[in-house]
Amino acid sequence: MGPLLFVILLVIFNVAAQYAYTRFDFTSDKRFTLHPKSKAVLAHTNQEVTVTVFLEGNLPAAFKRLQHATADLLNDYKASSSAKIKVVFTDPIAGLDQQAQDTVLRNLYAIGVEPTNLNIKSDAGFTQKTVFPMAIVQSGNKQIAVKLLQNLDAGGNYEQNINNSIQNLEYVFTSAIKKVTTGENPRIGFTEGNGEPADAYLSDAIKSLSDSYEVGRVDLNLISKVGLDKLKVLFITKPQKEFSEAVKYKINYFVMNGGRVVWSLDQVSADLDSLQGKGEQLAFNNKLNLDDMLFMYGARVNYNLVADLNCAEIPIAMGGGGGQQRDIQMAPWIYFPVLVPDNSSNLVKNIDGIRTEFLSTVDTIGVKGVKKTTILHTSSYNMVYSTPKLLSLQSVAETPDQRSFTNPPKNAAVLLEGSFPSVFLNRGIPEGITEKYTLPERSKPTKMIVIGDGDIFRNQVSSRDGSVFPLGFDRYTQRNFGNKALLLNIADYLSSDDNLIELRNKEVKVRLLDKQLLRAEKTKWQFINLILPLLLLVSFAIFQHYYRKYKYTR
Repeated sequence: MGPLLFVILLVIFNVAAQYAYTRFDFTSDKRFTLHPKSKAVLAHTNQEVTVTVFLEGNLPAAFKRLQHATADLLNDYKASSSAKIKVVFTDPIAGLDQQAQDTVLRNLYAIGVEPTNLNIKSDAGFTQKTVFPMAIVQSGNKQIAVKLLQNLDAGGNYEQNINNSIQNLEYVFTSAIKKVTTGENPRIGFTEGNGEPADAYLSDAIKSLSDSYEVGRVDLNLISKVGLDKLKVLFITKPQKEFSEAVKYKINYFVMNGGRVVWSLDQVSADLDSLQGKGEQLAFNNKLNLDDMLFMYGARVNYNLVADLNCAEIPIAMGGGGGQQRDIQMAPWIYFPVLVPDNSSNLVKNIDGIRTEFLSTVDTIGVKGVKKTTILHTSSYNMVYSTPKLLSLQSVAETPDQRSFTNPPKNAAVLLEGSFPSVFLNRGIPEGITEKYTLPERSKPTKMIVIGDGDIFRNQVSSRDGSVFPLGFDRYTQRNFGNKALLLNIADYLSSDDNLIELRNKEVKVRLLDKQLLRAEKTKWQFINLILPLLLLVSFAIFQHYYRKYKYTR
């Protein structure tokens, strides 16, 4: 009766499992457990959602991992959602001739689905493969393209890229589901009209944000009250001209109305291109006319220059005397500090170092009702110089005295949150304001970020053909910094009060095989896996033969 009862219970359990999805997560990093933020979004989802994943077909092993992780996550979504979630995996070009494939590719491009061409290295050499690490999340008549593969490494380190992508899956799907079901699509504006960088230098920042937001340039000299009311986040990035009182009045109105602002400012004027052309340059203070606003809001960008031994490298022409061609070598440039994210803040947790150019320190001012949080700081090997200061490229050949550079870390970026006082309280309306603005004494609860560098969101542009490099990528050292991750985190944090940014901080530990060790010990492990089991089997058979002979001949 016992075995029969066990079989009956096993059958009942399997039948019940067809109707009740669940899993037990015993992993140390809880990789198979949905974050409470995701569960909250799914619990409030009342519309049917269709997720079409284009990662299907004959895929490389690394992309198979991404495919399986996506399927596992979407199964969790289906189990946790209050509405129906339909999941479809498809290869959009499978079985099509070249002409049909071209038509499909054009249609996919139109909705934001782009293929990735891979050069896959194997023992036989390199092979090319076209994959679609993308998905479409659709609800009703609204759809959003979702990138499953994040930060593709030009060096082909697909395992690390896949791991980063798996860590980011929950964020991209939860964020997309929320947007298609609620209709939220925040507007983000990058200012122009005060000497800000040209479109090419902000191209990758705008393109990266355009995947999830409506993004464009905003001329504060021309924008109307209605235009300001439509904005959610305003990036004031590397202005070079003095702000008029009328423009400052509009910014203050935007803040009082609950708008979020990112101040990315150069308080000191210095430029590497000019320095490389002349050999030396005087770094002098900029006049932006923003100090009173920042002071009232609770921050101050100081008129100084930070030198840090933890820095980026720049190309320097070496030798070349007597008409000989000069060699270009990379050398550390202490005026390009690489900032350290403060991991105690979810805003910058788990992102790489941030590349800056001619950085100034940021101080906080005591303002009632405003909370201040440091999010970026220098290393402990820094020195702060007063300005004006003469900069010379010859200093790269000098070895800095580490004792002089051993100082406490300096704040480089702060987050301000709360209700801010109005800068124009009890002041007259500036000349040039023709519309009627209502300014309370204090703002609605809002947030802003103050950064002591104007280049932090500026991508590099090729001087040869004008091509744009990804934000955070240094074309000289071929190194990726965390600037783009910082931009995306800031946009997410400021544009929503749900703080879905916590989903970006998920860590998935992948324990990959050591390929070099595997090649070196290939023969040993082949023996262990193929020959050793056979030897054990033969040994057991011999033992069993003699044991039976001994047992039955007694």
